[in-house]
Amino acid sequence: MSRTVRALFVAGLAAFTATALPVHAETVGEVGVDWLGNDIMIDAVTDPKIKGVTCHVTYFDRSVIDRLKNGNWFEDPSNNSIACRQTGPIEIGDIDLSKDGEEVFRAGLSLVWKNLLVTRIYDRKNDTLIYLAHSRELTDGSAKMSITTIPLYGQTVTWTNGRPE
Repeated sequence: MSRTVRALFVAGLAAFTATALPVHAETVGEVGVDWLGNDIMIDAVTDPKIKGVTCHVTYFDRSVIDRLKNGNWFEDPSNNSIACRQTGPIEIGDIDLSKDGEEVFRAGLSLVWKNLLVTRIYDRKNDTLIYLAHSRELTDGSAKMSITTIPLYGQTVTWTNGRPE
């Protein structure tokens, strides 16, 4: 398989994977930041495996005017922020307990190459859920990230598979 064919295959697979994942987000806010029409978007993201937790994720949405002005049609900046809170009784399903965690949400920030991701990690020692918002690029990683935590200590939490030891 040639490099070009392999690169096209990987790009197509990435695009398919991004669209195949369930998206649990609802835009709840949109704040205009300049006369070019650029906006800061605020999405409410529900964790499909943890009831009672809602995350609010912000990201920058470039306008058509800004894209024309700067010549970069296909990509939004990697800047993002996240805040997660308990919004009801917490019920934890079958979650990944590894240090790598589990992807909760993914949204495209470009046609194929860049995604905004929310990853959940369970800190067993401190009995805390960690949510990390970060960008992933096919070619280069990004150091821009944001983190939020939900301590479970002292909370009434239902574990469908029993509390991990």
